[in-house]
Amino acid sequence: MLKNLLDRFNKKAKKNAYPEPALMNSYARLPVSFVRGEGAALWDADGKQYIDALGGIAVTFLGHCHPDISQSISLQANTLLHTSNLFHIPAQAKLGEKFCQISGMDKVFFCNSGAEANEAAIKITRLYAREKGISIPTVVTFNNSFHGRTLATLSATGNTAIQKNFEPLVEDFIHVDYNDLEAVSALTDNPNIVAIMVEPIQGEAGIVIPDEGYLAGIRQLCDDNDWLMITDEIQTGMGRTGAWFAHQSDGIVPDVITAAKALGNGIPIGACAAKGKAAHLISPGSHGTTFGGNPFASHVAHSVIEVIEDNDYVNKAAELGSLLKKQLQQHLGTFDHVTDIRGRGLMLAIELDKVYPDLATVFLEHGLVVNITGGGKVIRLLPAVVTTEKQIKTIASTIGSVVEQLR
Repeated sequence: MLKNLLDRFNKKAKKNAYPEPALMNSYARLPVSFVRGEGAALWDADGKQYIDALGGIAVTFLGHCHPDISQSISLQANTLLHTSNLFHIPAQAKLGEKFCQISGMDKVFFCNSGAEANEAAIKITRLYAREKGISIPTVVTFNNSFHGRTLATLSATGNTAIQKNFEPLVEDFIHVDYNDLEAVSALTDNPNIVAIMVEPIQGEAGIVIPDEGYLAGIRQLCDDNDWLMITDEIQTGMGRTGAWFAHQSDGIVPDVITAAKALGNGIPIGACAAKGKAAHLISPGSHGTTFGGNPFASHVAHSVIEVIEDNDYVNKAAELGSLLKKQLQQHLGTFDHVTDIRGRGLMLAIELDKVYPDLATVFLEHGLVVNITGGGKVIRLLPAVVTTEKQIKTIASTIGSVVEQLR
């Protein structure tokens, strides 16, 4: 039955081929083109409706075409899009105050993406090393992590598959196993280490949630050794996990936080925020950006935070995520080929016993947008906080129906 669905879908996709001769072949795109969105729904070029349980890979936390965000975009687009950071930008200053308020940080640098935010964080570690007289600054990151596609963030990433063919990488990153405090503790005699960079929940690896106390243990090691603790909240931040930032659920405060994705709800913007000894290391001339934090992106991002606050969407994410997890357990809990159902807030995963080819395409035929990650065995769900309870139940029942057929 699954093969018939795939054949039918691919036949339709071939008929409605999407020629892209001018584009570099950087993506293995799925055979669909979306032309409209509203809330948690998407429509393709044929008028077929889908439930979006991926949210542009954790970007559209407020859903598609949220009326308040659309109004904010329209207002600023008709006022002022861009000047440059050579001048004062009131919208950026206002956003900075709000971002520091929700994150507990002292200072923030705005850029255009998550990779750029992590680049800024890595540059902060280099400046910190210079203050400490360390000439070979080393940052500890983790196996199966993902921090971006630029050369430095790719080097920080713990995935040899995506690093292949880009050697030589940036040196002086040490990768150890995630969720293993002893592996980090074993590095304390290395005098060149200046920071630990960690995802509070590993996203691309398949929604890997560490043990309780793991992040607190890293915080303690950083305190004991005068290292900076950097939390990469690009996928987990802005309320998705039931807290503004996932590390807050562990009761810790890092030295540096990076964010992006949901901060602009689709408008490109990233943030690198710092506290205490890390907050004042960047000075004029040491870092910069042309587009980052321009009037348009800053105004929209501030509106995103206001909408999340005004509607108590951080708590709503926790509630909806709990409902979805329960629904998934109800529909999938008895299947032997489902090895785990896990998640926090609206960041969930169903892990399967093996790789099932073309699974994302099968879900598209069923009108559901998901992502397959974690080596091809994990169904990743990152739905919007405006997803209705009816849609949540449909997501779970659709996944249950498709996964049952995999047997």
